[in-house]
Amino acid sequence: MKKPNRIASAAAAVDEAVQRAKAVIQNGRPDEAERMLRELLAKGPRLPVVLHALGLALMGQRRADEAIAPLEEAARQGADPVVETNLAIALDQSGRTADAVPWLQRAITRQPPFAQAFRELGAMLFGLRRLDEAEAVLKQGLDVAPDLAELWVVLGGLHLDRAERGDAKLAFARALVTAPGHPGALYGMGAVLMAEGEYARAEERFRQALARDPADYQTRLSLGACLLELRRWDDGLASLRTAVEIAPRSYAMALKVVATSGRGRFWLKPSSAVGRLHAASLAVQKSASFSPQFQNADF
Repeated sequence: MKKPNRIASAAAAVDEAVQRAKAVIQNGRPDEAERMLRELLAKGPRLPVVLHALGLALMGQRRADEAIAPLEEAARQGADPVVETNLAIALDQSGRTADAVPWLQRAITRQPPFAQAFRELGAMLFGLRRLDEAEAVLKQGLDVAPDLAELWVVLGGLHLDRAERGDAKLAFARALVTAPGHPGALYGMGAVLMAEGEYARAEERFRQALARDPADYQTRLSLGACLLELRRWDDGLASLRTAVEIAPRSYAMALKVVATSGRGRFWLKPSSAVGRLHAASLAVQKSASFSPQFQNADF
């Protein structure tokens, strides 16, 4: 009886160490978690739970390419949809979307279902312009988790992309019912209203989204475009400048908004647009790139 007790005790110690490392990641110290997990691997077997946590620690440092190896090793040792989903996210962030899709297709077959896998696969297929497949996956996910707002948001974006505004509105509204104040749903609803020429109502939605996520440069660009259409020129330019300060790579998009707005396109020369966004262009010179936020399906 002593040997099983020792095994159980060792397993409990590993689980406890992994949980501590995950807590460290959530507290914003993924580099410290990485050190803890590498020490754990050096002392014992390469267990999936440890490898998975190490992959998350590396992703938390925006080292998705390095996270692939431990996540893939963990995924091949079992049939865990959470591990498979995080592996797919790491592959996608490393520019290997084609390799990511099969892992997500595998993840959505697992029991019990992991709803986030459906969201990730639907969004990935949407990005690849495989719209019919994306819609089917998202609806399959909603059969599993009808209250998961993220699924409704991606489905709403897909409908908006197809100019199916009525269906898009319904999807975004459903997301807001299940998750009031969801920034993605608020942004999506604002985008639909703007496409319909309802600029004042769209502005309200964009501002609600920014109250939840002030660093969302895409929403600030859309708000700027909306304000220009409302002929609130200074407010619109201020929103565009802020977007570029947050994400310098958005400068070209901001310039396009200025040059093609309902008011601007009739009189604004490209050189004038550059001048109007001069503060933003200085921000571009100060920053070379904008890095995407770390995504983690689940622990």
